[in-house]
Amino acid sequence: MAVVVAVDGSAGSVNAVRLARTEAEWRGEQLVAVTAYRTDHAIGAPGGRPISTLRTRADDEKIAETLLRDAVQDALTDGSGEVELRVVPGIAGRAIIDAARDVNAHLIVLAARAGLSVLPGTVSQYVLRNARCPVMVVPAGRDDG
Repeated sequence: MAVVVAVDGSAGSVNAVRLARTEAEWRGEQLVAVTAYRTDHAIGAPGGRPISTLRTRADDEKIAETLLRDAVQDALTDGSGEVELRVVPGIAGRAIIDAARDVNAHLIVLAARAGLSVLPGTVSQYVLRNARCPVMVVPAGRDDG
């Protein structure tokens, strides 16, 4: 059993990871951090770049692994080694739901998208509709400094 936290590289993910760790410790469960990466690519090179700059699926996975590891380390400077990291190919919402099911999650923690809207983003909506456990959406917070 575990607490799953979705990490998307946003500033709000830092708050989500910290809160998820607190929840995991309180529940005595494993913390699992999940990120997804896209596997579909448009044919051709990005605009203004030569075709030799195309990334492979392995490149995308490695980038996602690095971003996830760095985000968790930034959020949990004193205990990121205790977190299971999962990098999943595919659509974010589905990846989060699948990971939560695989680890028998008791809670999924998501970061709210930044901005003025109080409505959850598309990934949060998908997770809220399809999760088999409670979902906590954490506000991004403000930088008052």
